[in-house]
Amino acid sequence: MDFTLLRNIISRYCVGEEIWVDSRTVYIGHKEPPPGAEAYIPQRYPDNRIVSSKYTFWNFIPKNLFEQFRRIANFYFLVIFLVQLIIDTPTSPVTSGLPLFFVITVTAIKQGYEDWLRHKADCSINECPVDVVQQGKVVRTQSHKLRVGDIVVVREDETFPCDLILLSSSRHDGTCYVTTASLDGESSHKTYYAVPDTMAFRTEQEVDSLHATIECEQPQPDLYKFVGRINIYKDKEEPVARPLGAENMLLRGATLKNTQRIYAVAVYTGMETKMALNYQSKSQKRSAVEKSMNAFLIVYLCILISKAVINTVLKYAWQWSPDRDEPWYNHRTENERQRHVVIRAFTDFLAFMVLFNYIIPVSMYVTVEMQKFLGSYFITWDEEMFDEELGEGAQVNTSDLNEELGQVEYVFTDKTGTLTENNMEFIECCVDGNVYIPHAICNGQILSAASSIDMIDSSPGGYRREHEDLFFRALCLCHTVQVKEEETVDGIKRGIHQGRPTSFYISSSPDEVALVEGMKRLGYTYLRLKDNYMEILNKDDEIERFELLHVLNFDSVRRRMSVIVRSSSGEYLLFCKGADSSIFPRVVSGKVEQVKARVEQNAVEGLRTLCVAYRRLTQSEYEEACHHLTEAKLALQDREQRLAQAYDIIERDFVLLGATAVEDRLQEKAADTIESLHKAGMKVWVLTGDKMETAAATCYASKLFRRSTQILELTKKRTEEQSLHDVLFELNRTVLRQRSMSGLSVDCLDFGLIIDGATLSAILKPNQERAGTGNYREIFLEICRNCSAVLCCRMAPLQKAQIVKLIKASKEHPITLAIGDGANDVSMILEAHVGIGIMGKEGRQAARNSDYAIPKFKHLKKMLLVHGHYYYIRIAELVQYFFYKNVCFIFPQFLYQFFCGFSQQPLYDTAYLTLYNISFTSLPILLYSLVEQHVTMETLKRDPSLYRDIAKNSLLRWPVFLYWTCLGVFDAVIFFFGAYFLFDNTTFTSNGQLMTTNTQMMFGNWTFGTLVFTVLVFTVTLKLALDTHHWTWINHFVIWGSLLFYVIFSLLWGGIIWPFLNYQRMYYVFMQMLSSGPAWLSIILLITVSLLPDVIKKVLCRTMCPTATERAQSSRPCLTVEPSTIFMLSQSSSRMSF
Repeated sequence: MDFTLLRNIISRYCVGEEIWVDSRTVYIGHKEPPPGAEAYIPQRYPDNRIVSSKYTFWNFIPKNLFEQFRRIANFYFLVIFLVQLIIDTPTSPVTSGLPLFFVITVTAIKQGYEDWLRHKADCSINECPVDVVQQGKVVRTQSHKLRVGDIVVVREDETFPCDLILLSSSRHDGTCYVTTASLDGESSHKTYYAVPDTMAFRTEQEVDSLHATIECEQPQPDLYKFVGRINIYKDKEEPVARPLGAENMLLRGATLKNTQRIYAVAVYTGMETKMALNYQSKSQKRSAVEKSMNAFLIVYLCILISKAVINTVLKYAWQWSPDRDEPWYNHRTENERQRHVVIRAFTDFLAFMVLFNYIIPVSMYVTVEMQKFLGSYFITWDEEMFDEELGEGAQVNTSDLNEELGQVEYVFTDKTGTLTENNMEFIECCVDGNVYIPHAICNGQILSAASSIDMIDSSPGGYRREHEDLFFRALCLCHTVQVKEEETVDGIKRGIHQGRPTSFYISSSPDEVALVEGMKRLGYTYLRLKDNYMEILNKDDEIERFELLHVLNFDSVRRRMSVIVRSSSGEYLLFCKGADSSIFPRVVSGKVEQVKARVEQNAVEGLRTLCVAYRRLTQSEYEEACHHLTEAKLALQDREQRLAQAYDIIERDFVLLGATAVEDRLQEKAADTIESLHKAGMKVWVLTGDKMETAAATCYASKLFRRSTQILELTKKRTEEQSLHDVLFELNRTVLRQRSMSGLSVDCLDFGLIIDGATLSAILKPNQERAGTGNYREIFLEICRNCSAVLCCRMAPLQKAQIVKLIKASKEHPITLAIGDGANDVSMILEAHVGIGIMGKEGRQAARNSDYAIPKFKHLKKMLLVHGHYYYIRIAELVQYFFYKNVCFIFPQFLYQFFCGFSQQPLYDTAYLTLYNISFTSLPILLYSLVEQHVTMETLKRDPSLYRDIAKNSLLRWPVFLYWTCLGVFDAVIFFFGAYFLFDNTTFTSNGQLMTTNTQMMFGNWTFGTLVFTVLVFTVTLKLALDTHHWTWINHFVIWGSLLFYVIFSLLWGGIIWPFLNYQRMYYVFMQMLSSGPAWLSIILLITVSLLPDVIKKVLCRTMCPTATERAQSSRPCLTVEPSTIFMLSQSSSRMSF
């Protein structure tokens, strides 16, 4: 049977499957194309309904339960609960079912509430009013009723309801201004352009008369990419095709600004809009603590199985003797006794598994999640991480990695906008070797405006003057700067000077604004772009007009941008600016050596440099360039590759004009932050696209490199002189020789490595031919391990991610952190274990894709050294403590089986089994994991070396885990045998009750278990109290309150307070135990003996081999109890008492 037709139908109507068609056709206004033009194929698209919720009313319970039971721990306890229901087990199913029900219910309520909020938000968005043009009239409808092909009217300050193609605007030039802050955080106004053939439409009737189709790519999530074309039908003529790109697309969520209204057609709706496609969450990152916790769980699961096997074997060994059988009180029927021995053994094995299953803490996962969720607020509440200039503080995008902030070994940082301010200031420009400095000082006077030119090594002549003018014109024309002349922008008065409006510049690139403003200070002012003509005011106060024909946009691969303009005399000019490495190879004439020397000098001083070149085009060359560009822009497939090929053909044979130098100052306290990270044992790598000299100067200024640092270069220039193999082995020998000598010498030489993108590609490139020459990756990693700092320059965005991945995959598997501020940093932020975005001036792409976002680089110091340190020690104690208290809880149960004939008799009452982890011991450790401060914040900031004490997951290593487990076993043995010997020498009373002769206390199974449980609860709670260094009133309330709650509950459960709760087996047991003086003495004695070894161990360790942290604790004058009333707020504001 042929299923091809069925498969095609299914794939055709599966929304989002890009395999069914490569492109879509949108019929504007739902009008069919003219007869004979093309086949009319109606396509089904989703409506404009946004659905961000996970559940519906009908599927919430099954879907939520399915998701929760995908977690191994929850599924494990479900199996245990079902076993208790199916077979005869020693404990009630309530003991497993109630904690599991509590965990599942709490999680379901939390997730259900969050989803209900999402439903409300979706409903408010989907019911927003939208104006649509239908039959020449504006009709108001709801947002969710929009369909692909509808013509929408959007007015100023309104948000676009779906992804639209701009047809016309109220502005005469067919442009509109948009802010995309809700998408990428960029608050600057971006300019979008209408289709040239429709930009003149002003009324609904004109727009409705449009007969056209749009062919475009299928929906994809890239906010900055769109490929399409519009076919406009006019009478019986051939359709006119115009290219459509990202500059024509208005994205859902963006807002229309400073434009009265626009007409646009819907191309992507609902869940196919780019904003909705970007809802998809990033790949899940798992912390080292979570991995350790899972490993510990496996160990405890093996212990649990071992206990069950041992008890099962011993039970049948004990019953092997004919005179021994199961105790009569087990109530086994004759049929049960006659079952096959294998079935009975397996049933007993399951029963023992149920009896000991509490060694796996079901509530630990909930406690860890609550700790991470609540603890993340301390970062957002931290006033020291609030930036007044931005008006924003730190943000937490995921709380799953809080503790990972305390384990970072490698920090990968961008340079521009991360280490530097990304606040560009024009310093100078060089034209044919002549240097021009705005407002230069000449003979003690500051030259002004047009005359503010300091010509160094100048030589008068027409040739120099011509290149001068071309250079300044190039910088005034080759950019994407917007000019704002309105008196108010978004209600804020700007650009007012002496009562009249003056222009100011806005651009997504701070470099461009700095260059245009620099030209203005040198006498050439860019005025405006009007009717596709760029106007500039020259030094002679004459307005020059250039027709803007084509813009060859900047991209990170080409590292340059160009414009093609036509002067008023009809001359075609191609102006290009870009990085020196992308301009010099394409230059055929000009004073290259003089300009190159100045560029290198500026780079050494840490200035950002750009080179400027031009080319005159003949009519035929211009037409050929137009043909290449139009052909590439109209392509629906591989448009980017075709454009790149077209740009490569056009941008060549340049005449070099000169270069510019712009300063990007180092951020405040950036050097101090890097120095602190070094002291904390972290290795800092700078990954940048800048040239080597500029980046190296920044590294010296930021103290990444010191003057004493020996710089090792692994660059293209060096590998051209020597083979890559020789250079790598030479550098490796250098660092290894120094490492061997450092053991003999006091002075250890500090190495810094500089590598460029070309050499990195050669190192990472797999090559079968060099198999015999060694593994370049391993040699490179060995060199890097012995360098305190590494600078990677000329890096492409993908190479940044490759570097991070290379270090992650090395044999040490270090924890990595990547920090950046721009879209080119997103790849490495997503690749690193922890990604941090800077809320910079290059948009918010990095902040949106990061795990944490901070306003400035200096805030990284407190993020890691304080918050990361606290998070790690808190959760490490939480995990170890949970396993410890459950070993203390269950091991006495294991020992008890040796004294009850392995009859699976529980030692503790059902209520105690159920509430131990839920109520009696849960709150103290949760609070500890939120507010504990083993040393003060000031100490952690003052002494970054304390970070080394917790490095490499030191508190969750196997020796530490074994210590906690052994301590739990020791305490359990003390609890059990201490109580056992207390009950030694029992006698019967006259009424048949069993009494102890030495304590005169009624003896019984439940009394014995209650005594052990009482000692257990007090010991594990006081153990946590001894580990607490930072006491607040809330600590006292929770710790002592938990103990009081246990006593009150036991009295209540024993029927003392409410006599009608005379639960048969526990009635009066707790009161009877407390009425015995020796029992009180035994409880105190057993608690003391249990806690004593841990106290002695800590005293000895602090005395004989203290860690840096313990020395810092000892040097602290005293601990003071915090008098504040709200502990979270007091911590978040960093005003806690110590």
